[in-house]
Amino acid sequence: MSDLYRSALQAKFAKAPQLPPLPGEDEEDEESGSSVGSVPGGMGPPAAPSRTPKAPKKHGPNPAFAPISAAGFFEQAIQVAVPQSDLDVRVYYTPPKFEDGTVMICHHGAGYSGLTFACMAKEIADMSKGECGVLSYDCRGHGKTKRLNGQDNPAEENLDIEVLTADLVNLVQAVFPDAKAAPSLLLVGHSLGGSVCVRACPRLQEHRYRITGVAVIDVVEEFTLEALPLMHSLLNARPEGFDSPEEAIEWHVKTNTIRNPASARVSIPAIIVPAPEGAPPGTPAYLWRTPLRSTAPYWTSWFTGLSSKFLSARTARLLILAGTERLDKELMIGQMQGKFQLVVIPGVGHMVHEDDPTRMAEVLIEFWRRNERVVVGVKKVGEL
Repeated sequence: MSDLYRSALQAKFAKAPQLPPLPGEDEEDEESGSSVGSVPGGMGPPAAPSRTPKAPKKHGPNPAFAPISAAGFFEQAIQVAVPQSDLDVRVYYTPPKFEDGTVMICHHGAGYSGLTFACMAKEIADMSKGECGVLSYDCRGHGKTKRLNGQDNPAEENLDIEVLTADLVNLVQAVFPDAKAAPSLLLVGHSLGGSVCVRACPRLQEHRYRITGVAVIDVVEEFTLEALPLMHSLLNARPEGFDSPEEAIEWHVKTNTIRNPASARVSIPAIIVPAPEGAPPGTPAYLWRTPLRSTAPYWTSWFTGLSSKFLSARTARLLILAGTERLDKELMIGQMQGKFQLVVIPGVGHMVHEDDPTRMAEVLIEFWRRNERVVVGVKKVGEL
């Protein structure tokens, strides 16, 4: 049952909208367009009336779980206007230091934010000595991404897989308008993000962007779809909210949702928001930013067809799984035929990139080096 909980709740849920900043986060507006201030990141669905109410607060905020600024993990935190999607997208970016460098475009799972990749991004920049940049962003309905028209209601956001895919393509065109001058791109997606990246790959190639590869983190179509019926009961088991950002971070760590406290302290604050004024008595001080339950109509479409689209991507393919995951039949056949590289990382949960950002960075950099500088005429991994 623990395996079901992990793959269902974490892998399937990584597809919903994101939560807003902590109190005082609005002060982040003071950030210059090119520097990351005290930024939050995280995941979290608003639970419906839970059968396991939040335990009474027994002590004040634990300083061991105090939020950490993202300033030391990305060079820039900027809002990028994407008129085609009617979005003002929050982007966290560390550009490559060389003209011929590569940029890893990272898409988070449902309910998380771009800061879920913060620790991994720093590792990648350090290990690649600046040859690889990282661009991570908050998708619609998540984090600090808002509607350009000012009307923002995560519960009413259209999170159809085609809409999310178009958002990624439109963002890349907004950041790198000239495909010929753009750096090569490596698409990296966790759970729902993996599905978005796989679908965006051919569209970006149609626009003449150079795609080094696509990496999917901890999502297998068959088992994800099988677990979807459990989603509502899993959401019911989550607390309605928290009394402080520290409590939210502590809960994620102590429940093993995220096994790396340092990463949780950077990413979790963005998935909770202060309770609105006039909230009923007894309402926690902080609530989930994104109502994952409202995204239920999209769950099946997010993952249906993922395996076949992944295997047909015309670029190098990498699938990274947590230690206990399995392949479905289609992926198993593809793996035996050498159509993609498979890496299994032990000792981690569904949030592979947060639990072990160092190992994740090593895997991605190795994959990038193997496929970015392939001799002309030699096929990349996955192009067999």
